[in-house]
Amino acid sequence: MRLFVFGLGFSASAFVREAKDRFDWIGATTRSPEKAEAMRAQGITPFLFDGTKKGDGIADALARATHVLVSIAPDTEGDPVLLHHRDDLEAARPGWIGYLSTVGVYGNHDGAWVDEDTPVMPVSKRSHQRVAAENAWLMLSRKTGIPVQIFRLSGIYGPGRNAFVNFEKGKARRLVKPGQVFNRIHVDDIAGALMAAVSREPSTRIFNVTDDEPAPPQDVVAHAAELLGVTPPPEQDFETADLSPMARSFYGENKRVSNERVKEELGYRFRFPDYRAALAALHRDGWH
Repeated sequence: MRLFVFGLGFSASAFVREAKDRFDWIGATTRSPEKAEAMRAQGITPFLFDGTKKGDGIADALARATHVLVSIAPDTEGDPVLLHHRDDLEAARPGWIGYLSTVGVYGNHDGAWVDEDTPVMPVSKRSHQRVAAENAWLMLSRKTGIPVQIFRLSGIYGPGRNAFVNFEKGKARRLVKPGQVFNRIHVDDIAGALMAAVSREPSTRIFNVTDDEPAPPQDVVAHAAELLGVTPPPEQDFETADLSPMARSFYGENKRVSNERVKEELGYRFRFPDYRAALAALHRDGWH
């Protein structure tokens, strides 16, 4: 089996680490020549692709790929992969395409539960772009019969990107907005869910990849402080806090996201079903 990855970022890199022995060959795109050399040293064949034009050698690589993972965000022009390599994918007809999306497509539900059958109600510009990209990938599947699986991810964290790092950088904050909850997902569970998906007979499907316990963000910060043995930062009222427009926009979406489909249809059991389990492991094993 041969895996091609568009965009070797935080989540896709975790999947590649987990899947490296499963595939006979792995290729991936990057914007950076420097990162390309690092990828080569890890046994990954690099391809330069900045989303503005076809990438050299990508068509030939796709022609031999059995699996394709897409981890590049859309922009105002649309999905960069489909804009420049749709014909290559249609000709190659890989056995599986996975597309990493976001639970942001559901928009705001005032804390109510949502699942994959809940109609999308995107609020932010970036979520509208995600919905358009998801629909474009599903259209590709309908046209070609290629199985496309969309994985809607919640707030991603893991080594190097977590509450402990925020404490180290002096950026830990306990923002309080009554009733606000967020789902989260440890990057290793993204990798695990993707492995579960490629291990089963593929079908076009949408999956929420998210933990079991939507929780108030200030609770996560307080728990991290407890594990570190430090005093948590003081609570700040969300309404009066100094936040960037993007940070404030996240708090405009309040929902609880169900992961039952991943468990039932892919048979996946989360390694870190809640933030307490994940933070305990990061604290034990190193959070950098």
